[in-house]
Amino acid sequence: MRKLLLILPLATVMVLAGCTTLDPYTGERKVSAATKGAAVGAAAGAVIGNVTTRRDRTKRAMIGAGVGALAGAAVGNYMDRQELELRQQLEGTGVSVTRVGDHLVLNMPGNITFDVNRAEVKPEFYEVLNSVAQVARRYDQTAIEVAGHTDSTGSVQHNMELSQRRADSVARYLEGQGISRVRLDTIGFGPHQPVADNSTTHGRTLNRRVELTLIPLTL
Repeated sequence: MRKLLLILPLATVMVLAGCTTLDPYTGERKVSAATKGAAVGAAAGAVIGNVTTRRDRTKRAMIGAGVGALAGAAVGNYMDRQELELRQQLEGTGVSVTRVGDHLVLNMPGNITFDVNRAEVKPEFYEVLNSVAQVARRYDQTAIEVAGHTDSTGSVQHNMELSQRRADSVARYLEGQGISRVRLDTIGFGPHQPVADNSTTHGRTLNRRVELTLIPLTL
C-alpha cells in the first residue's frame, strides 16, 4: 500500500500539469474542474483495482505470523461453521451475512453504525462488533477485510476519505477486542460500489455501509 500511495500523488501531479485552463479574469493558468475530478477518479480506481494485491499482502502477513493455512475440503467446512455461528450471533441486529463462495460478507448499514458524516462507531453498536469479534477470535485462520462505502452525496474526495475513516474505526475496534492486526485490512471505496439507486433516499441509506469480508487463509 505504501508504494501505491507514493505512485498516486505522482500520477495526479502529471495529470494536473498537463490539463490546465486559462482564467479569463486573472490571465493565470489553473487546473480545470474536470481535470480535478479525473484525478480523484484515477486515484479511486487505483484503490479499487488493488484489492487482490491487498488480500495477497494480508495472506503473506498472516503466514509470516505463524498462522496455518487451510487446504482442500477443510476450507468449506471451516467456513460453514463460521457462517453458522455468525448468523446465530447477528440475528436481529440489522447486519446481514452473505456467503459468496468461500467468503462471508457482513453488511453493516451506516445508519446503525455511524452518525451522519461521522466516522466514530456508535456506542450502541459495540455489542454487535463484540459478537463479530467473539466468533472471529475462534476462527483465527480468517482474514478480515473492512471496507467503507458511501452514497454519492458530496464530493468524491470527501466520500473516499470518509469511507476510509469509517473502515479504520471498525478495524481499530475489532483489534481492541483481540483480533490480531495482521488479520485486518481496511479500504475505502467511497461511492464507487453502490448496492442501490443513489437517486432515492432509501437507496442512499443502503449505500452508506461498512462491509466485512471474511476470507479463509488457504494454500
